[in-house]
Amino acid sequence: MYDMKNLSKMKNLSKMKNLEAHASEAMKAFVAFDKAALAGGAIPGKYKELMALAVALTTQCPYCIELHSNKAREIGASDPEIAETVLIAAALRAGAAITHGTHAMK
Repeated sequence: MYDMKNLSKMKNLSKMKNLEAHASEAMKAFVAFDKAALAGGAIPGKYKELMALAVALTTQCPYCIELHSNKAREIGASDPEIAETVLIAAALRAGAAITHGTHAMK
């Protein structure tokens, strides 16, 4: 498990400036793409943040979990919505294990 007390400080994210210093055009493009992808549009921002949270849970990125759960709450997601998002992510991970498990069956 991640130490959420230290993770909350998001220390390593401060090192992103090093990426920008050494690959500035690529980092600028990434930041612009990330911002555009999460901006409200046909899908409202709250739902995009909940989708991002579900993906973060399935990829198990602690930084993304922290960032997207906070942002989702900030723009109106409720605890029940976040809880259902967690369970959707769990169902998809479990489903993937089951379907991939068919490859182990002879």
